[in-house]
Amino acid sequence: MIHSRHRQQAVDVDAALATLLSPVVLFFALGFGAGLGRSSLAVPEAVAKGLSLYLMLAIGFKGGVEMNHAGLDPTLLRTVVAGLVAGLGIPLVAYAALRKTTALGGLDAASVAAHYGSISVVTFVAATEHVERTLGSYAGFIVAIVALMETPAIVAGLLLARRAERGKGARFGGALMREVFLNGSVVLLLGSLLIGAITGDEGYRSLAPFIASPFKGVLCLFLLDMGVTAARRLQDATAMSTRLVAFGLLMPLVSAALGLALAVMAGLDAATGALFVTLCGSASYIAVPAAMRIAVPKANPAYSLGLSLGITFPFNLTLGIPLYAAAAARVLGS
Repeated sequence: MIHSRHRQQAVDVDAALATLLSPVVLFFALGFGAGLGRSSLAVPEAVAKGLSLYLMLAIGFKGGVEMNHAGLDPTLLRTVVAGLVAGLGIPLVAYAALRKTTALGGLDAASVAAHYGSISVVTFVAATEHVERTLGSYAGFIVAIVALMETPAIVAGLLLARRAERGKGARFGGALMREVFLNGSVVLLLGSLLIGAITGDEGYRSLAPFIASPFKGVLCLFLLDMGVTAARRLQDATAMSTRLVAFGLLMPLVSAALGLALAVMAGLDAATGALFVTLCGSASYIAVPAAMRIAVPKANPAYSLGLSLGITFPFNLTLGIPLYAAAAARVLGS
């Protein structure tokens, strides 16, 4: 038993080191270092947007193909419920923690909480690489949860902001609703998922040269840009206190623990559960910032983006993903 435990610990350490020394993480580190050093290195905005669109299309389409294989399954329905619970519940926990442990006002706390209730597509993509290498294949329907968890977190954040303002100034008009329900990332993810589910293996074979071979290279280039952006956002957050930094490091672990409990209740396998836990532990820096900018313009984005992109994203990419996968393997079985 002791030797078996030691072997498992050695496997976990080796997996963590493999992730830390993977091209994906090292390119992020290169960009982060360049950003801290105020290098002129930059990916043009149009190119960065194209890379983001490519990644969402690829993961959505491949997830749809996997759903084509599996069809509707009770586990899928349970996971949908789990995703909704996490998307609504995590912002409430984050908001309470911020209000009790930091000096953030209600609006800023609500904005940050919405970011942590939502998800990071790039963290999810990086996690798929680690999970496939260490735990094997996962259920394709988890991609649907990626898009699903965007909307409830935004709604929860807006409700918290409205409560903080006591009904003054928080807007729920048509522009906000379009931002929430027709957000480009959500539309592309769900649309690609649907197309993959309809076309199945035949569609995948026709697009494989576009979405299979180039995927890792595109991801590395995207993370190089994200590293530069994360470093600059962190430098912009000049008012970031020690307690806020601690929140950015601890909140992902709290959210991941909730995600692991929900994964157990949903009956997920280790690989799929590891990805669900990663989604719960990640924080948004694309969809939610856009929605918060429209609905809560008085909230300071330096706090939300400084935390989600400057602290939580690097933590998850380097240490969080291996931790979440190891926890899922132990609790859900390898």
